[in-house]
Amino acid sequence: MAARSRRGVRTALYVVLALAVLVAIAVVLHELGAGDGFSTVTPESGNWAYLAVFLLIVGDALCAIFPGETTLNAASTLAAQGVLDLPLVMIAGAAGAVCGDSALYWIARKNRKRIQPKLDAALSNDKMAAAMDFIGSSAPTLLIFGRYVPGMRFVVNAMYGLAAHPYKNFLLWSAVGGITWSIYTCSLAYLIGTALADFPLASVIISGAVTTVAIAVVYLTVRRRRRTRPAAN
Repeated sequence: MAARSRRGVRTALYVVLALAVLVAIAVVLHELGAGDGFSTVTPESGNWAYLAVFLLIVGDALCAIFPGETTLNAASTLAAQGVLDLPLVMIAGAAGAVCGDSALYWIARKNRKRIQPKLDAALSNDKMAAAMDFIGSSAPTLLIFGRYVPGMRFVVNAMYGLAAHPYKNFLLWSAVGGITWSIYTCSLAYLIGTALADFPLASVIISGAVTTVAIAVVYLTVRRRRRTRPAAN
């Protein structure tokens, strides 16, 4: 019991240290970059910023190299500065998420030979398999909670496309997942951006870090409970 407590304290210290390092890096980058964000969504984008948010979120659903969360974090930080409108950023993010999910669903459904090997390779990864086992196997849980894990978005959407899962059901839970994900991500970034109004780049980095840490904490907590439950019985 004491050893477990020490491990918990050590983990918490590592998390705090990592966040401190991220903040320090963000501040340095902010000063070096004269306040510029590291995203295609900038104050100079104007009304085109909403289209850029939509397109980048669609791209993120199809390929993980596109900055999905970073885009929403940057746009929401600009909203905190009064440059963009937060509800419109949320709408663009949610619409991009749903359209991107649907696009991958149909691409997988119509191109089994190309998508199946990529899906098999992703599912063979131990971390991905563990994440799938952690979330569950039902469409609602996978499509809603899987959206918060970047690599899993591709796996889940492609999997349902290859299985020819009823599209109406897929679209329903994809919409629920995309809307809640966009609202959560934008709200968190907006709050942090408001608190750190003089450090927009730091706001973007910290917003992403908070979500990553939260997901990791939930995952580790649930996994530990699952491991200790049989021993208790």
